[in-house]
Amino acid sequence: MKTTVTRYFLKTAALVGALSALPGLSATFSLNPAADALVAAGPSGNLSNNNYGGAGALSVAAPGLSQGEFQSVLQFNLSAAKNSFDSQFGIGLWTIQSVTLQLTAVPPNNAIFNPSAAGQFRLSWMQNDGWTEGTGTPAAPTTTGITFSALSNFVSGADETLGTFSFNGATSGNFTYSLNLTPLFSADVLSGNNLSLRMFAADNSVSYLSDSRSFGTVSARPLLTITAVPEPGTLSLGLLCLSFFACRRQTLRNTRG
Repeated sequence: MKTTVTRYFLKTAALVGALSALPGLSATFSLNPAADALVAAGPSGNLSNNNYGGAGALSVAAPGLSQGEFQSVLQFNLSAAKNSFDSQFGIGLWTIQSVTLQLTAVPPNNAIFNPSAAGQFRLSWMQNDGWTEGTGTPAAPTTTGITFSALSNFVSGADETLGTFSFNGATSGNFTYSLNLTPLFSADVLSGNNLSLRMFAADNSVSYLSDSRSFGTVSARPLLTITAVPEPGTLSLGLLCLSFFACRRQTLRNTRG
């Protein structure tokens, strides 16, 4: 009996490891931002009080470039993602495998933007979700909504860096970035909270323009994709229970035989 139980549990342990790697045990959820905006300093700070939340584009550009520094912010409502994973795996019985952000590069289409240039940029998780998108455009900027001068009010020491990424200077095509699963960022995802991201230059040369959530072509809008898997303990417990009953059934058969 003891040998039979040991054999079945060893087989189950191997099965748990194998099943954990199967694609069928993972699920993905993709969503566009609920809000996003670029903010611009301008060549001499003269654009820093303008809002461009309705520009149809996001931009990252290094300080010191001819048209000045650009940063961008995005916010995602993750409640639907949490509900989806809860329904598939059980409430709270899942964990994050990966999170990616897809952006679609475009050529500069207005004189306020810097020419596209290769370089590096960073993405960070923002603790403060209190910024508002606004409706300003390059042709008709407003002062309602987030601006370059107001951005610092929403950046804090608790923000987490999600990675430094290379941009090749392209003016077309989709680019996908895998985000680091830092503690507070992951907690926002697991809780289904609002999630704010900030994009900013990581060198003195980058200039990157991409489509925003208000761009007309849906497939070109920013896309956050979360991949989740069952909690390892949940999967293992279920398989161990199955193995125990299978072991018991086999033992009874052997006894009767």
